This record gives sequence, structure tokens and C-alpha cells, in this order.
Amino acid sequence: MGLWHEIRRAVLLLLLPVVVGTAGYTLLGLSLLDALYQTVTTVATVGYGEIDGPYGPGRRAFGIALIALGVASAFYAAGVLVKVLVERRIQLLLAERRMSKRIAELSGHVVVCGLGRVGRTIAAQVARAGRDVVVIDRELERVADSGYAHVAGDATDDAVLQAAGVDRAVTLVAALDNDAANLYVALSARALNPKLFIVARARDENADTKLLQAGADRVVNPQRIGGDRMAALTLQPNVAEFLEVVNREGGLEFRLEELVVEEGSELSGASLRDAHIRDRTGALILALRDDVGFTSNPDPATVLRGGIVMIAIGTRDQLDRLSTISRKG
Repeated sequence: MGLWHEIRRAVLLLLLPVVVGTAGYTLLGLSLLDALYQTVTTVATVGYGEIDGPYGPGRRAFGIALIALGVASAFYAAGVLVKVLVERRIQLLLAERRMSKRIAELSGHVVVCGLGRVGRTIAAQVARAGRDVVVIDRELERVADSGYAHVAGDATDDAVLQAAGVDRAVTLVAALDNDAANLYVALSARALNPKLFIVARARDENADTKLLQAGADRVVNPQRIGGDRMAALTLQPNVAEFLEVVNREGGLEFRLEELVVEEGSELSGASLRDAHIRDRTGALILALRDDVGFTSNPDPATVLRGGIVMIAIGTRDQLDRLSTISRKG
């Protein structure tokens, strides 16, 4: 605000010689138009000379004062402009350094590439879940105003991905509005972090296979999902709305969550029947996922082992209790 105040003051000072000169020359006998013309030529120091013949001492003294005022105003305005540019640059450098330090302290975070409508929704959901998120977008103002840790730049550039800490991240979302750009991001991110879980956005139906080949673990087509959602609301509106409420934070008391059984935990090596998960936690296991795939409504004799993912439903407290017994020590 202080800089903008100085800019406004500099503009007013640039206008001051014009106003003073026009008024002064009018009082000294020139017409309004002639006074304005004489003022502009005097302040601009173009040297066209007196408009109606040689001036007397009064007009010459006034001209000298007007030139001095004009030059002083111009120098002041130039100084303010330089100050604004320098201070703005310093502010940007300091902000960039603070942001780089903030990102350097992150580990296990989520990187979202592209802060359009899809990217903003993803970042908001991740942040709401209590996860650290770093966003990347070309537009500085867009990422700066987002409130998230951010990097302004081209997400297809390896240096930009490294600045976002992709080597320490656990998940990257390629949500750019171009399939080729998302493919390039997936390829670069996979090379920088082989263990990274990559979710890529696809617009073209034929892009899914290429994105998977480039390194994406999952490919999402928003148009296809939107069509499926509209079809579900058409055929089974109550079921569709119920699932949406369950998955949306704060929608109902209970929610769906995925939990990994860690090697050495209380659950590791025990069958679902012997683990008594429902009795101990209140949560219900809907499905299990291993290296082969999903098993819905698993048999009670199924033995849990390290690395198996449990898809469970329950209240926050119930899922917290299940999370506790699924972790080692």
C-alpha cells in the first residue's frame, strides 16, 4: 500500500507543473490553449521558444521556475518507479526464498500440477484431509493467492518438479488441461521418483494407455466420471447421493477409508475372524486389496498380512482405533 501511495503521489507531482504552468501563463496574459501549449513545451524542454515574441522578465522568471519544477517532478517520478521495481523484486525474491524453505521442510506431501478447476478441487480436498500439498502452475498470482505451498512455473520442467520436492513426495497429480503435458509430467516425475504414486488427468479416451505407459499409476477422465455420475443419479439417485455424502468430509458421521496392515502389527498374521475387528473397533471391512487385486466382502478365514490394504467404513473414532491396531508397535 505504501508503494502505491508513492506512485499516486509521483503521478500527481508530474501533473502539478502542467496545472501550475497553465494557470501561471494564463495570469500572465496568454489564452488557455496558448498557456497549456507553452507549459508543455517548457516542461518538456523542447525549446520551441516564446509563443508570442520575446518574453519580459516576469514570464522568463516564471519559465525558469516551471522548468525547475518539471525536472524535479520527473526525477522524483523516476526515482519512485525504480524504487517500486527494486522493492517488488526484493519482495518476490524473499517470498520465493521463504517458499523454497517451506517446501524443503516437507516430506510425504502431495504435488498438484495445474491449478485450474480440477486442480483447485483436488488441492482443497487434500488439504482438508490434513495432508501437505504443493501446487504448481504457470501463473504466479494464481498459486500465490491459493494459500498453499507453491511453485510458479512449467510443471513439465524437471527443475520445477524438483523445486516442488517431488523426490520427497508420495503422490503427484497431473491435472494440466493438456494430455501431452500430463504425459510429459508423468514421465518426468517417474524418472525423478520411481516410488511416486502418480494420478494423471486425461481428456482424450485414447490417452489412458499412453499415460499409464509413461508412468502414471491411475488415469482419471473427468468427462467420463461426470457421465457415470449423471447416469447413476438417473438410475439410482439415492444410492449415488449416499455414496457421495459418505465420501465427502463432514457429510455423515461415518466415512470410507483405506488403511494398510503393517508388518509386525497386531493384525498381521491374524485372520479376519480371529482379529475381531468389528468387536474391537466398531469399523466394518468392506474389501481387501493385495498384489492381485480387490476382494470384496472377504471371507472371515482370510489371513491379513503386511502390505494388505483394508477398505473400511466407520466413524472417525472407529477408524482411528482400526488404524492403531493396523500399525506396528
